This record gives sequence, structure tokens and C-alpha cells, in this order.
Amino acid sequence: MRHLLASLLLAITAPLCAFAYDYPKGHRALEIFDAEGMAATPTGVKIWIVVATAFFVAGLIFVRRHSIARWVTGCYFAGFMALVFSSVFNMVQFQLAGFNALMHIIFWTPALYQLLTKRPFLSKKATFFSVWTGVITVIILISYFFDIPYSFIFLKHVIFDL
Repeated sequence: MRHLLASLLLAITAPLCAFAYDYPKGHRALEIFDAEGMAATPTGVKIWIVVATAFFVAGLIFVRRHSIARWVTGCYFAGFMALVFSSVFNMVQFQLAGFNALMHIIFWTPALYQLLTKRPFLSKKATFFSVWTGVITVIILISYFFDIPYSFIFLKHVIFDL
């Protein structure tokens, strides 16, 4: 954890010479993911983003009765707020999709830990909550399939390539 925080600190305080790079717009690690980046993103990825966001927000239905729903929605919105806050600095590093992926890893991991240790999706009686926890677990794991490599690419670029 200490190394992850140190890497994040280095990424945040990296030299501003990243502005010299001409980053394309898109959804890959070293592409700027803004409105133009979203427009340049393949339709399948856009659909994935909308569906994943809808399922995270749907967790609000369960927050009163289930602590895991509070973890999942809280972690999601904390990560979202971190991305919003980082945009205040107007640094190109914070606009890269790899930074977005890194925020997913940092903020979603506590929720994933709760989901995988308590496993409400394995309930003997299927409920809307157990189905939601199963779907959101799969969403996070599939997202990590891309987010983990993108995070490493981003950190390597920001720390060593600048």
C-alpha cells in the first residue's frame, strides 16, 4: 500500500513537461479521455461505461439496508469525486485514461474486497440485492482486466518517460 501511495504521489507531482506530448483522444492508457476522447471511443466501450455506471448508481437502492452497497456506491462516488477534483489542476496527466484507470484501482478495491470476502452473490435465495452484487462484482473484475495494465502504463509513463 505504501508503494502504491508513493507511486500516486510521484504521478501527481510529476514534471509538467507532459504538456509537450501530443496525446491523442481516446480511451487507452495514454490517450486523453475527455468529451472528444469519449466520442473517439468505440461504441462497445461506450455501452460498457453506461451499463457499468448504471449498475454502480443502482446500488443507491440498497444503501439503507446493506453495508456492502454503501461500500460499493461510496467507493464509486469517492473515485468520481477524485477525478472531478483532479480536473481542477488542469494537468494533462490527470486527463489521461490511465489516470482514470488508476483511480478505479485505488477507490474500487475496498468495495471489491467487501464483495469477495462476504460474497452476498452466493446467497441461497436469489434476491435483487444478491443479483446486483454478483453483477457489480463482475463489472469491477472485468474493468480491472483493463484498468490494471492501463494503470501500470500510466505510472511508467508519468514517472519514467517524462
